[in-house]
Amino acid sequence: MTDTTLSAEDVDSAPKLGRKRDHSRDPEILQAALDVLAEKGYERMTVDMVATRARAGKATLYRRWPSKAELVIDAVACMKSAHPADLPDTGTLRGDLVANIKTPAVKDGERKLRIMAGMVSLMSESPEFADAARAVIVEPRAAALRMLIVRAIDRGEVSPDVDVSLLAQLIPSMTAYQTLMLGKAVDRQYIITLVDEILLPALGLPSGDGTTAGS
Repeated sequence: MTDTTLSAEDVDSAPKLGRKRDHSRDPEILQAALDVLAEKGYERMTVDMVATRARAGKATLYRRWPSKAELVIDAVACMKSAHPADLPDTGTLRGDLVANIKTPAVKDGERKLRIMAGMVSLMSESPEFADAARAVIVEPRAAALRMLIVRAIDRGEVSPDVDVSLLAQLIPSMTAYQTLMLGKAVDRQYIITLVDEILLPALGLPSGDGTTAGS
């Protein structure tokens, strides 16, 4: 009979299973990374800052993300985008546009712009990352506007000859300028003013009345 008893030396030399990494705190850490990125920018941001904000050990972060760039790329990739299926349908384009301007979403959009501004150096080094960042941060807002304009065209409210892609960039571009170039906050009333005074006239519709009611 074969002796299958292991000696102490055999036990010591046998391969051991590594401890399974706990990824349950990843969302919290990635959120902290985005917060620091929005406040400090990529150049001034450090992994230590993120660890402090997330109340996590630095070693934990470095095991999971060996570099700051990898941490930022993961954080941006995990950002939530808007869901076009949730767009309002009030029966008029202005009604849809105004109903879609929700204060939490406005603040979230402003924060995303600051995050994107903080990643300029990283984006210049990696065109692929720049494309991915734009897809998460910029494109959802323009896509929602495109869908609302196309819906207005389908119901005969707006001429089919308008340049939908170009006009859908008006509000995102002006809010980006307000936030990043002028350093001013973007609120709901500001966006309603853009709708009434710029977007609707550009679409061949009368200017709105500028009220904040969902009309």
